[in-house]
Amino acid sequence: MPFDIEMIKKVYAQLPDKIAKARAVVNKPLTLAEKTLYAHLHSDQPLAAFKRATDYVNFSPDRVAMQDATAQMALLQFMQAGRPKVAVPSTVHCDHLIVAKDGAAIDLDRAEHESKEVYDFLSSVSNKYGIGFWKPGAGIIHQVVLENYAFPGGMMIGTDSHTVNAGGLGMIAIGVGGADACDVMAGLPWELKFPKLIGVHLTGKLNGWAAPKDIILKVAGILTVKGGTGAIVEYFGEGARNISCTGKGTICNMGAEIGATTSTFGYDESMERYLRATGRAEIADMANELKEHLTGDAEVYANPEQYFDEVIEINLSELEPHLNGPFTPDLATPISKMKEVADKNGWPEKVEVGLIGSCTNSSYEDLSRAVSLAKQVSEKKLKSKAEFLINPGSEQIRFTVNRDGFLEVFDEIGAKILTNACGPCIGMWDRMGAEKKEKNTIVHSFNRNFAKRADGNPNTFAFVASPEIVTALAIAGDLTFNPITDYLTNENGEQVKLDPPSGDELPKNGFAVDDPGYQAPAEDGSKVEVNVAPDSNRLQLLQPFAPWEGTDLKGLRLLIKAKGKCTTDHISMAGPWLKFRGHLDNISNNMLIGAVNYFNDKTDFVKNELTGEYGPVPATQRAYKAAGIGTVVVGDENYGEGSSREHAAMEPRHLGVRAVLVKSFARIHETNLKKQGMLALTFIDKADYDKVQEDDVIDILGLTEFAPDKNLTIVLHHKDGSTEQCEVAHTYNAQQIEWFKHGGALNIIRKSFSS
Repeated sequence: MPFDIEMIKKVYAQLPDKIAKARAVVNKPLTLAEKTLYAHLHSDQPLAAFKRATDYVNFSPDRVAMQDATAQMALLQFMQAGRPKVAVPSTVHCDHLIVAKDGAAIDLDRAEHESKEVYDFLSSVSNKYGIGFWKPGAGIIHQVVLENYAFPGGMMIGTDSHTVNAGGLGMIAIGVGGADACDVMAGLPWELKFPKLIGVHLTGKLNGWAAPKDIILKVAGILTVKGGTGAIVEYFGEGARNISCTGKGTICNMGAEIGATTSTFGYDESMERYLRATGRAEIADMANELKEHLTGDAEVYANPEQYFDEVIEINLSELEPHLNGPFTPDLATPISKMKEVADKNGWPEKVEVGLIGSCTNSSYEDLSRAVSLAKQVSEKKLKSKAEFLINPGSEQIRFTVNRDGFLEVFDEIGAKILTNACGPCIGMWDRMGAEKKEKNTIVHSFNRNFAKRADGNPNTFAFVASPEIVTALAIAGDLTFNPITDYLTNENGEQVKLDPPSGDELPKNGFAVDDPGYQAPAEDGSKVEVNVAPDSNRLQLLQPFAPWEGTDLKGLRLLIKAKGKCTTDHISMAGPWLKFRGHLDNISNNMLIGAVNYFNDKTDFVKNELTGEYGPVPATQRAYKAAGIGTVVVGDENYGEGSSREHAAMEPRHLGVRAVLVKSFARIHETNLKKQGMLALTFIDKADYDKVQEDDVIDILGLTEFAPDKNLTIVLHHKDGSTEQCEVAHTYNAQQIEWFKHGGALNIIRKSFSS
């Protein structure tokens, strides 16, 4: 029987009536996104025609998913909430803490020993509070969710920005911080500003070398890394129906790279096929009875400009494969232009490593099409030029492709099969020689390619492409190779051309697996003990943050003025730091070490105004905290883009930063700051960013009258004795202001359950 079938039956039973009531109030045809959002309003949320990008709305998600790195902090917070069991179906997936190095078996065994304390903690907490637990090696959270939990018309949140992957199965699935997950698991409403809507009209059909990945690579080039901020992207049209369910998942997954709240597709036959193939025929049957409610209204798709805030048109029949990068996922280059662009920019053209898999592209179809190219290496007497690494998305995928002979073919071209885990995609890659920081190029089918993300080397030029293109470039060993037009020289000196990839959407003989790696929770977890050793360096029980003192904040110091792109990877790096995700004080030693200091163009090197000396950011902030001095972090555009990791908000909060003042925020990070009781402020005049000087003493005025839509004032006291003022904005509503006053949302939850 499918997981949580009774919950899904309840959602579907209520769906038609809820949508009908919403349509009557809104008084117009509805998009799919609107139908799902209105159908998941919290019981205490009055029904209204909500204003997009303006109204804060309370929702009731159907489920919560957490990966092991973020689950630690989410569950440490939930343990403080006072509930005996989670209020909605929830799962933990152990995929982030496994370092890719020697191959699947060795790497998994090493992780199970090195992270035993963390795995035992997550397992016992899950057991105690009624949470499903997926063991190390079971697979990557988003692939496992798609295979087991996602369902059309549902709503879920997850403590990972790529939770949006479930949109491939018609969900509204949104990445959040652990505090948001804690709210929902505690039975509280989940708040979101009602999103804008972007429609992507797909016509035609993919052919040849083009893949679903190329659709989102194209969209990323159009919208950029912040073009989708505050919006849901809804794909529709004949072209959308021509894409497989897992292909849809790839597109939705990488929607996180344009800042989108989430992306989704309407229910169609590809989703039905996938549900049946993954043992969920009962859900497919129910969805078939509700088809009209699981897609946008016909009038919406006939005249999309009237119902979406922005509409993008893409003809799949004309779509060319793309390579996006380096160093940003929105720098989109059609493959036919790569030689010209690479030559012009001086990018290293030799491909050192090709990597496929990850949560973005690890489906049966992905590996099937990649293996069709790998077969041609021996058939055409070629030799693969680059190292080739593969992360299967789940044990079910790995077991099935092994049964079908894929892994044997990959082995023949020298590929290394890694654990069913994130690995290099999130920096968990012990890459030999990376410490030398040599300039080199890799190509991968992951979603992000920020500097240092994959291997810690700032000089690794990483390009994002489909698994098919990655495989072809690994075979050729050349970034500028265009498999559509170019030839390779084989061992006989002959010129040969790769045939276009081919493969099966789903396994002809069905999926198979011996042990998927799932652990069901205890029926009664009241007697389960959860122990955290006081001297542990991996886990640390949380202490409540102090409430606001009730006054304006004066005499603050500037910790850092970050220059340019400052993602959550810059604020709280992953890779080897993942081991401390359950220990707030230890992981705070990576706070902002990747941010570039505006005043000297260096990373992790800021001025300590107490001593006049320069040093690491965390040590400098600890000195200010010891002296009782609050600080301000100043940032550029789209500050906090990337991952959902709330550590990027909790670390500055823990170490005494009082406010983050930027030109603009990425959505999840701004919410995370608010949840932790921080001030998240934006310059009204972005030119005021230039007024901030290294030695400034900073006041934040207006907090005693802190209210929605009411600006605050920043006073900059410069070293020469002069002062400047600038008005700053915020997006706090009344409830979020209470979070600030109480020192964080968790303090309010804790108080409500203890009273």
